[in-house]
Parts: sequence; C-alpha cells; structure tokens
Amino acid sequence: MQNFWNILPKPFLVLAPMEDVTDFAFREVIAEISKPDVLFTEFTNTEGLFSKGFDRVVQNFKFSQKQKPIVAQIWGIQPENFYKAGQLVRELGFDGLDINMGCPYKKVLKCGSGAALINNPTLAQELIAAAKEGAQDLPVSVKTRIGVDKVITEEWIGFLLNQTLSALTVHGRIAKDMSKKPADWAEIGKAVKLRNTLAPETVIIGNGDVTSYPEALEKHKIAGVDGIMIGRGIFSNPWLFDKTNQTRTISDRLALLHRHVQLFQDTWGSTKNFSILKKFFKVYITGFPGADELRKRLMNCQAYNDVYSLLNGLPKF
Repeated sequence: MQNFWNILPKPFLVLAPMEDVTDFAFREVIAEISKPDVLFTEFTNTEGLFSKGFDRVVQNFKFSQKQKPIVAQIWGIQPENFYKAGQLVRELGFDGLDINMGCPYKKVLKCGSGAALINNPTLAQELIAAAKEGAQDLPVSVKTRIGVDKVITEEWIGFLLNQTLSALTVHGRIAKDMSKKPADWAEIGKAVKLRNTLAPETVIIGNGDVTSYPEALEKHKIAGVDGIMIGRGIFSNPWLFDKTNQTRTISDRLALLHRHVQLFQDTWGSTKNFSILKKFFKVYITGFPGADELRKRLMNCQAYNDVYSLLNGLPKF
C-alpha cells in the first residue's frame, strides 16, 4: 500500500479531528464544498471500541469515498486494543491510522491517555508498536503537543521521531494551556529541524491558531512544515479550504446549513443528541445583518423539523 502522506502537495491542508464536530455528516459537507487534502475522524476510544459498545462506537469510522484520503484517529491505553484497531482500520479501507497523544481534557488525562502519554514514553512506544503491527502497511501517525505542564519539544518530539512514524502532527502548545495561549510556531519549527536530522522520511504537520489559507502559507514558510492542520478555524468559515476565496452569500450559508442538518438527521437520526447540531449554527449563521437574532432562534429549536420550518420560513436573500 502506498503511503499517501508522501504524495501530497506541499504545503497540504488537514482538517483536525474534533470530538462531536468532525463526524461523518460534517466531513461530508466539507468534502462537498471545499475539501482539504486530508480529513480525520473524531478521536475514538479503543477501550470503548472493543467492548459491548462496539456497534455504537464503530459508527465514528463511517466515511464516504469523497472524504478520502481519510485517517482514523484513536486514543486509549491498552496495546492489545491498538493492535486490533490497526487491523480494523485497515480492513475498513482507511488511508491511515493516527494516535492521539495530545488531548488535554481531564477525562482523557486521568486514564493515562492523550497528552498524559507525553510523560509516559514507555507506554507510548508500546502503543505505537502495537498499532503499527495491526495496521501492517497502513501509515501510522501521531498527533501531540510540545509538553504537558512545560515545554519539552526536543525530548518528546525527538523520542517520537525515533518511532519511525509516517507523519507527526505537532500542536504548538502544552496541554496545561489548552487553547488559552497562542500556539508557539517557533517550537513547531524546532520539531521540523529535529525531523530533518533524526527522521527525514517523517512528514511534519503544524497545528495551532491558523484560520485561513493565507495564514497556512505563512506558517509553512516560517516553520518549514510539510502540512498545516486547522481545527477551530473552520467554525468561522466552512469554505476555509477553498483556495479560490470566493465570496459566499447569505443564501449560500443558509443552504449549506440546511444540507448539514439533513445529512446529520439521515446519518444519525435519534442515535445522536439533536443538541450536538447547535454547536454548528455559528459556522453558517454569522457575518450578516440579523445573524445574531437568527442564531438565537435556531438555538431554541428542539428537533430537526423545527430547524427546517425556521429556515424555510425565512425571506429570500
């Protein structure tokens, strides 16, 4: 199997994995309007995946051909489950498997996963090895931060680069800072220099505070990364990955919201809480007169039909 990371244009763009955000429906919307070079699933817990909850959790791995190349991201603490996840992801037809070693949320840190692995390189190494064994020729990558409560870029990134990874995403913050402080792209640049010395074949992706294509180009020049991953920036512009920078009308935004709601309903029905949709309203309803009031009305909706009725009753823009 060809390692897709090695044939991407540089700098390539990636939509970051985000819980309750980058599900099938949202990825499908983005793939239809302004697809980045690579998409990631939501991060999926391997302990939950290989349990009685398999049928529910495996839905995180639903994707369409238009979303490829797509990478499945996992988190957890048991090497056996990482091996099985590698096998499963390969069988499902994903283009890569990514291990989350950067999540700063307390529930993840408490169980020793996510960014907690930065302080447990022995387990991190075991998890990577198990995932690679299960995935066979499927590219295995890691997404991480530059430390937990202090910056340890050289030590930690150097360690990861010695694990023969296909790609490494470096978020330029320590876990303690969550997203409160600016990302340190100088530290991401250090990761690139380490790569050049220790593992020239590993692709480096920078992550943190990028909100537009021009910014992505700027970070590429500054840090020398091969690609740029964008997360929260998508909430201000769903067409963020469209390099033509076309002007979008209010009608475009409303039609796209309607498409997203329909996709969410068709995909999840009553298996996911309708309220999850509400975090997306600001993505589409912003930047035009009356947007705040319309968004408030949408936030009061309690069911899919409420949203359709509200949107269908709006005047033509």
